[in-house]
Amino acid sequence: MRAAPLAVTALAAALLLTACGSGGGDDGGSSGKAGGTGSGKAGDACAVGQLGVEVGPANVAPGPGDSGDVPVSLTNQSAPCTLDGIPGAVLKAGDTSTTVPGASDAKPEKLTLVKGESATFTLTYVRGGAAGGKSLAAKTLSISMPGAAGDVKSFPWSYGPVALKSAGGAPDASVGPFTRAGD
Repeated sequence: MRAAPLAVTALAAALLLTACGSGGGDDGGSSGKAGGTGSGKAGDACAVGQLGVEVGPANVAPGPGDSGDVPVSLTNQSAPCTLDGIPGAVLKAGDTSTTVPGASDAKPEKLTLVKGESATFTLTYVRGGAAGGKSLAAKTLSISMPGAAGDVKSFPWSYGPVALKSAGGAPDASVGPFTRAGD
């Protein structure tokens, strides 16, 4: 009758080894630290340089005072990474640049993207008039990811002037949180 307890012990050992072998350990001798940037661990911040980025097509604001939405799609093209926070967006017109704030009602969700997975965010803006000090004649949109300082991609802005909240002030625009593509 010793065969039955041995079989049970062997089965339990096999299940234990299987549970330890997948999904939770370090790969390739990493330090095991969570977070940080640059080494490709799932806790690392996504850098805009490792993402395929597509701006638009936009729901363009037709005239001054109207709102428009510019969707931005991101596809991870590298090792797993994390989007945690609000994306950075800067509108530029010549030597003038202004940071687009996060939407006041934004509730950021931490998203981990494996290679090939996508996420989106939306920049909402109010179209400004063609003349005067209460508009920014934006020509470029620069995008960065939270936690990946210094890594920026720039795109042409072809959606008209952006209204400013005050002359020379902040743009009448906001950036929404990341959402997983398809949600």
